[in-house]
Amino acid sequence: MKAKSLKLNFIMNAILTMSSFIFPLITWPYVSRVLMPEGTGKVSFATSVVSYFSMFAQLGIPTYGIRACARVRDDKEKLNKVVHELLRINCITTIISYTVFICVFFIVPSIACEKPLFLIVSATILFNAIGVEWLYKALEQYSYITIRSIIFKFIALVGMFGLVHSKEDYVIYGFLTIFAASASNILNFINLHRYVNLNLLERYDIKVHLKPVLVFFSMSVATNIYTHLDTVMLGFMTSNIDVGYYNAAVKIKVILVSIVTSLGTVLLPRASSYVEQGKQDEFIRITEKALNFELIFAAPLSLYFILFAKNGIYFLSGNMYSGAVVPMQIIMPTLLLIGISNITGIQILVPMGKEKIVLYSEIAGACVDLVLNIILIPKFASSGAAFGTLAAELAVLMIQMIALRKFLSESIKKINFSKILIALILGALGSIWVKMLSIGSFFTLFISALCFFGVYGTILLVLKEPLINEMFGHVLGLIKRKKFNDTKER
Repeated sequence: MKAKSLKLNFIMNAILTMSSFIFPLITWPYVSRVLMPEGTGKVSFATSVVSYFSMFAQLGIPTYGIRACARVRDDKEKLNKVVHELLRINCITTIISYTVFICVFFIVPSIACEKPLFLIVSATILFNAIGVEWLYKALEQYSYITIRSIIFKFIALVGMFGLVHSKEDYVIYGFLTIFAASASNILNFINLHRYVNLNLLERYDIKVHLKPVLVFFSMSVATNIYTHLDTVMLGFMTSNIDVGYYNAAVKIKVILVSIVTSLGTVLLPRASSYVEQGKQDEFIRITEKALNFELIFAAPLSLYFILFAKNGIYFLSGNMYSGAVVPMQIIMPTLLLIGISNITGIQILVPMGKEKIVLYSEIAGACVDLVLNIILIPKFASSGAAFGTLAAELAVLMIQMIALRKFLSESIKKINFSKILIALILGALGSIWVKMLSIGSFFTLFISALCFFGVYGTILLVLKEPLINEMFGHVLGLIKRKKFNDTKER
């Protein structure tokens, strides 16, 4: 199979990421004010609970499937066999997951009292199973993934404003959230015949996938514990209002995380392919660039939203979410931690076949999160949950960095930490004064962002940071070519 342009993949994934950013940016300010913290908290609680059942149904296949299919994507017969085998495993685990969910659905009081909401949200279990997103990513079909996702998000966006009008409409909001995120998987299943022969095979070898799938499943369990356990524990230990506060802070974090991890998502199939083909130099080259990219873009986002957390919360959610400001400030450094661990774990360790190290790091993170949540949530509620998440992400990254200390030693030396730090300090100094103006949250964010990121980017250009200079050179080249073509046409 012909390798697709890495730049095209990144551009399409960037567009997909922007759509994931723009969709909640448009709908959340409206929905949060209509449903209030209690309504958004209910939906967030239901989504977090169902995520555990969906996680079991997926059994680690979303990540393992990308690597497994990427390695055989040039062999139609082998690819066909791998997809069939993974789908059979997925089918079995989905049936088991739904069976257990139905039992819990009627037994647990806090779930049984919200049956319509939980029933609707549980559709993600089925949609994720039939979506085979891992195959499309392994084949680097990012144009298709992006266009399909944007269409369904747009339909859901219209539905948000057309159907959600009062705080009793939280079930409708839950449906539209699931529709935007997962309903497009139906198209994935319909289009599957274009890439795979759906006729049953004579022989299946499921056992060969079980060990790696279980390793990736264990990774998924550990990850889900410290990404969703906060919301679940808040729901059981405090109130839906506290869940609503925490959800408002996490909502902004999730949007930003999707931006800083977009490059790693695109590079996973390409990195797996390089390792399989023995192209070590190419593997190291894209790793170095990815690490530099994450640091340059994640660090300023983390700092900016720590400084302007109150304005960000008030603009997106409203003044009634003041309880989300401190949790947001505590949780923002995770942007940088997740951005780097996404590279060290998913792009380096997984393609190298060292996913067990990722598993151990995530188990450590889950343990840290669980212990701190038990200690801090009763006293500090959403702020305690945020601190637990921050500590968990730090533990994950530290373990992965220790495991890769020899591999990354040269790559880290090539990163210009001093230049980035100087740019961050000057960016903060160049924007903090905006806080003194009484101009409302939107204009405060708008002006301060222009100042902060304008100063930050300019300083990096002046200091000749290599990656920024390279990107700036590409932009100038595109402008010059456009002017040349326009002149030629005249």
